[in-house]
Amino acid sequence: MQNPLRLIYPHHCLTCDTLTGGPDALCGDCWGEVSFLNGSVCGKCGAQVMSEVDGMQCDDCLHAPRPWSAGRSVFHYSGFGRRMVLGLKHGDRLDLVRPAAKWMAQHARPLRRDNMLVVPIPLHWSRLFGRRYNQSAELARGLSQQLGLQYGPDVLQRPQRTPMLEGKTRDDRLNILSGAITVNPKRALKIAQRPILLVDDVMTTGATLAEAANALASSRAGEVFVITLARAGKDT
Repeated sequence: MQNPLRLIYPHHCLTCDTLTGGPDALCGDCWGEVSFLNGSVCGKCGAQVMSEVDGMQCDDCLHAPRPWSAGRSVFHYSGFGRRMVLGLKHGDRLDLVRPAAKWMAQHARPLRRDNMLVVPIPLHWSRLFGRRYNQSAELARGLSQQLGLQYGPDVLQRPQRTPMLEGKTRDDRLNILSGAITVNPKRALKIAQRPILLVDDVMTTGATLAEAANALASSRAGEVFVITLARAGKDT
């Protein structure tokens, strides 16, 4: 028997108004826009690589060595992927967290380690006040539940408010972010020698993730792994 509420509040596609047969679903057109990063991907960031060997590093990661052990991303930051990230970041679309976390869990399973702690990239308090939530923290919370891992929402902190990074080069971003992300001294013992899964919504140059990974390493964390919902291309 059909749920009467579905007659009043039918299910819609995650990113458009098309009706769907169930929750957290995509219509055919939007599904056709999804560009999942599967197959042969870079072992450090998850970008697609022209190689038959999975785990080879992409040109970006070879040019700028990453201070983490391995990483994955779910899809390209274009089309559907871009709409989903922007909906989470600026559109108050917290309904996207659950399906996003499920996709991230599928891609993050090879990175999973025993006693791993899931840690989000932090926001400065002023930006958190403006947005009302940290989208990376919400993704990390959902991902930790999917993987059955402990969630560390306040392991990292952002004591400095930095300028917006859009349009900046990797070197500019590294200079801007230098010292901007630190480990919460109250959580230093919690991360000592413990593997960390670092979570962010999108990776562009990797500067933010690098700053966070270096901060974790300086506080004697174990291996650091990264997972992002989307990976921006060189022309993004």
